[in-house]
Amino acid sequence: MRAPALGRRAYALAIALMALFGSFLVATRADAATSRSSGGAGVVSLPPPDTGGDLPPAPLTTPLPTAQLSADGRTAIPPATAPDQIKNVIYSANQITTKPYVYGGGHRTWKDRGYDCSGSVSYALHGGGLLTSPLPSTSFMRWGLAGKGLWITVYTNPGHAYMVVAGLRFDTSGPGQSGPRWRKTPRPPLGYRARHPIGF
Repeated sequence: MRAPALGRRAYALAIALMALFGSFLVATRADAATSRSSGGAGVVSLPPPDTGGDLPPAPLTTPLPTAQLSADGRTAIPPATAPDQIKNVIYSANQITTKPYVYGGGHRTWKDRGYDCSGSVSYALHGGGLLTSPLPSTSFMRWGLAGKGLWITVYTNPGHAYMVVAGLRFDTSGPGQSGPRWRKTPRPPLGYRARHPIGF
């Protein structure tokens, strides 16, 4: 004899309620175990929030012994073997390679609309933690130590300053646009004093 439809429904409802109550018991026991393991604080570990891929990519380096000009022609890639200060000098210089040449630029404020020669050098060195305040080219003639450095050499005279970082020249003048740029061609150092930061 078949059970009435109402009885079958009540039976199915009872089974569903029992399954739901069983799930509740399992979750309650898991929460209690978590509370005990955390000293009774009832703290439940949550997975880290999804950033949605918004974290900035790690800065690029090159396995070559010298800095390389990027494909964009504007930014430089430091050697992986360079000290962090040198990498940061290069990354800082990269931030202003779209700025124009402005006489006196970079001397009253680090963030300026444009930079002159010594302002550009000052900005990059400051980014690497090697300079606390901007210097004019004449002051660079007494800055640091005399001679070429292992990683950085600032070439300076009373009228101009530029530097070579990990083998790549950072200068406001030369072939192409004026303004702070990485330039692949060397510049004859005749008439300039070579200075370098202590240790680099």
